[in-house]
Amino acid sequence: MRRKYLIILLPISLLLANISAFFPNMVERMYSNGLYPIIGRSLSIITGFLPFSVAEVIVILLFFLIILSIIRAIILLIRGKGTRKKTALRYFVNALALGSVIYFGFVITWGLNYNRQPFADIANFDVKPITVQELARVCEDLIDRTNALREMVLEDENGVMGVSGGKASVFSRAKVGYELVARQYPELGGRYCPPKGVFISKLMSYAGIGGVYFPFTGEANVNTLTPDSMLPSTATHEMAHQRGFAREDEANYIAYLTSTLHPDPDFQYSGTFLALRHTMNTLRRYDLDEYNRLRAKYNEGIERDLADITVFWEKYEGSFERLSTEINDLYLKSNRQEEGIYSYNRMVDLLVAEYREKLRAGN
Repeated sequence: MRRKYLIILLPISLLLANISAFFPNMVERMYSNGLYPIIGRSLSIITGFLPFSVAEVIVILLFFLIILSIIRAIILLIRGKGTRKKTALRYFVNALALGSVIYFGFVITWGLNYNRQPFADIANFDVKPITVQELARVCEDLIDRTNALREMVLEDENGVMGVSGGKASVFSRAKVGYELVARQYPELGGRYCPPKGVFISKLMSYAGIGGVYFPFTGEANVNTLTPDSMLPSTATHEMAHQRGFAREDEANYIAYLTSTLHPDPDFQYSGTFLALRHTMNTLRRYDLDEYNRLRAKYNEGIERDLADITVFWEKYEGSFERLSTEINDLYLKSNRQEEGIYSYNRMVDLLVAEYREKLRAGN
């Protein structure tokens, strides 16, 4: 029963996570730009030597281990008679000890990044309340850019956007945008392994997941069934997490930033397409007439890509997807992203702040 002593890691982890939230500057300096890059890059380089996702293997093995443990516990409880309480207590303590170790590892290897300085502070953006007029101008700018980029990308036989060189090439090319943006934001630099596609992509699709960063292996994992129009920005989103930017709105913005700086049109299009969807969704909530006016400006290629995305996710809708969404929402809220799954849309604040900076600079 020595494992019971590991349970102390749970309150230690919770205390560390909560106290650090009051000291973002210290977290930024000592952890996000100090300890974490050493941990994250080391893990990423080690697992990067393998062509498959180590995270996927660990998750599958852990799943079967839990199932076998539950089956064994049930058998022991049925046969145990007088020792049932002791058996149940032992398994409960073991499960709590394992959970404590996993959570402590999560906090140390990555989780403290939730409490770092906001990316807006790092970029010196003036994030303030947005007017509907500002939002509409940003949407119109993104529509013009997305329409132009859509003419430069490949199409499949259905007229839907296709990535250059196939999906595997997206993972090998994704680092280029980060190499370029690191000249302006060194926090986004560093050597990490490229994103990896996972074999259980269909299961991820049923869960409504396009990608996930696994902090214990330093790998950015991507659902390879993701529509091509979303794939580059999904890969760069998970790479933002890999570089220590935990908040979803910031990872979305960084995905947009690195994709639009990328020299390849398919990355540029995917990044602006991501930004366009989020800004227009936000505009629709506040001014439906203006949304409809701007929505009519989409070219036919964008319309086909949007329809392709809708059809793709509708195939996998169901109770498993709803449960996964609820779990993700709870996870995000537990890490101080109060808006839960809607925090992805907060990238709009950064997009508008960037737009203001460009206007101020006369670009």
